[in-house]
Amino acid sequence: MDNKKKAITFQILASISFALMAAMVKFAGDIPIVEKVFFRNLISVFIAYWGVRKLDQSLLGKPGNRKWLLLRSFFGLIGVGLFFYSISYINLADSSMLNRISPFFVMILAAFFLKEKIQKIHIPALLIVFAASLLIIKPQFDLSILPFVAGLGGALCAAVAYTTIRFLSTREHPAVIVFFFSLFSVVSLIPFVIVYYEQPTLTQLLFLVLTGVFAAGGQFGLTYSYRYEKAAEVSLYSYLNVVFAGLIGFVFLGEISDIWTIIGSVIIVATSVFLVLYGNKKKTLDS
Repeated sequence: MDNKKKAITFQILASISFALMAAMVKFAGDIPIVEKVFFRNLISVFIAYWGVRKLDQSLLGKPGNRKWLLLRSFFGLIGVGLFFYSISYINLADSSMLNRISPFFVMILAAFFLKEKIQKIHIPALLIVFAASLLIIKPQFDLSILPFVAGLGGALCAAVAYTTIRFLSTREHPAVIVFFFSLFSVVSLIPFVIVYYEQPTLTQLLFLVLTGVFAAGGQFGLTYSYRYEKAAEVSLYSYLNVVFAGLIGFVFLGEISDIWTIIGSVIIVATSVFLVLYGNKKKTLDS
């Protein structure tokens, strides 16, 4: 299997895992957001620790990479918190779609910081995606907009984290990147969990644990994916996450997105597909 196929396979596995993680967050009910994020990363710490030790890697990475690991972890934690907040108040499919705008942010960040080529066609594409995102958000300029803004903010933070993962992918093993992020998140959240902790029921505890299990699967899939292919190209397949999240939301929660959200989502996905096809065609003509 060539590197591109490996990247696509891992991205699909990550999409399924993250959709299941989002569902677990929803199923966990009214547990505080910080507690949900804490459990999400607590389970990942143990899974990633086992992976790092098995591979005989340094737990905290190479000294020269630690500032980048910290950058990835900081923005990753903020992104997860914002995403979990949006999941708690709007449909799974809607929050997942907003989060999937991150590939367009990745495109820009990868061009500036990783020197991955960005083309003129990407500029109008970004404007179209922004306009389409407004169809999903449907701004009303009151507090009801907060979960949607959080979802968009989470996408931007995720893009910074994903771009940093791409930078680190050839410098650190994926298990180290996942472990560092999970450990950073757990340690950072301990004071907040102490203040806002609420005792979950056994059912809620199961969902919290599963949140961490699926999050770890998604993180490993995502990190391995960026190890094998450019960030801007691989990110496209993350849109499968929206399909899986939409199916879970419809079957188990009876969630149905309105017509404007569906139109906005179709425009965003169609724009992504067009960019990939355009890029492949241009690559073929240039070769």
